Amino acid sequence: MTGRATYDPALRVGMTNPYAHPRAYVLSRSLTASPDPAVTVTDEDPLTLVRKLKAEDGPLDVYLVGGGKLAGPLLPEIDRLILKKYPVVAGAGLPAFDTAFQPTQFTLTDSRTFVGGGVVLTLDRA
Repeated sequence: MTGRATYDPALRVGMTNPYAHPRAYVLSRSLTASPDPAVTVTDEDPLTLVRKLKAEDGPLDVYLVGGGKLAGPLLPEIDRLILKKYPVVAGAGLPAFDTAFQPTQFTLTDSRTFVGGGVVLTLDRA
């Protein structure tokens, strides 16, 4: 699942389905048609959509690729965070969760450090 702002850079270089998942969703109020049959474009409320997907039978992982505007409303349904950190200062930055102040506890369950200083942190909801 991704937001339109995250999906657009892939579209600009001709990638209509940049994520190799069985089902891909792009949440957008302005994109009305999908450029790829494997990608569903919807303006459905993100929280409603995630809860509907999680209620389906069988194991299901919902992988969110996007910014704080999409992640903020989904915080109540997020079970795991995978955060990538790079040793670069690129400006003011964007919030990871664009929502009202809502402390939510996560526990570090894995970390990997790469040559060059990049770090991938995995945190599970406490």
